[in-house]
Amino acid sequence: MPARFLLPVIGIALAVVLWSLGVSFLEARTPIAAAFAPLATAHAFIDMVQGPDIWVHVATSLKRVGIGLLCAIVVGVPLGILVALSRGFAQASTPLFQLLRMVSPLSWMPLAVMALGVGDAPVYFLLAFAATWPLMLNTVAGVAQLDPNWMLLARSLSATRFEIVWRVVLPGITAHILTGVRLAIGIIWIVLVPAEMLGVSAGLGYFILDTRDRLAYSELTAAIILIGLLGYALDYLARAAHARWLHARPAGQG
Repeated sequence: MPARFLLPVIGIALAVVLWSLGVSFLEARTPIAAAFAPLATAHAFIDMVQGPDIWVHVATSLKRVGIGLLCAIVVGVPLGILVALSRGFAQASTPLFQLLRMVSPLSWMPLAVMALGVGDAPVYFLLAFAATWPLMLNTVAGVAQLDPNWMLLARSLSATRFEIVWRVVLPGITAHILTGVRLAIGIIWIVLVPAEMLGVSAGLGYFILDTRDRLAYSELTAAIILIGLLGYALDYLARAAHARWLHARPAGQG
């Protein structure tokens, strides 16, 4: 087996061993810890993924991730372009954006519920708020690295501001936007579970609370493993899209 496959297997195996040792240590003090053991979790995981209920929650969470990410793109990318191209707007808005960026999205949970009510709306707001900043910052970085000669050439051809943005800026910063999307997905996935504890009736965050309330601790641990696997898959897809764009870009420019 090649090292690039063998080493991850060894790493996971060591993690499982440490997990099992940790549970054995805690079991002497807290008998309920046995429910979190690797073997019990594995049985719960198999039963969970074979049933239809968990996939309803997964589909609901993925829908929220998609909508939150789309809202963040719609807000973050134009803001980033505006900050990068307008010095006045950048000077006026940067302190505010930096202040907002440093506030944990979860801090807005009570206000989101009071303003938007219980349901999907506050979840969408929290996810979009969390994802906007990496998209905006990567967009600004992308515009900053554009070749100034492209902009001069576009202006010399009497291109309008919209045409410059649409035909020069956006194609030139796509790789940076995709990097921002990858970072945004990671942040969204972290914020998703606590955000789905805001009174919604479906989703992975709701499922975590439900397993806790049912004292189904093995299933709770299995759900945590599933959340990690789904997050890894989303990150892999984002990395693949970025790599595919970088590979196809020279051919597209030729």
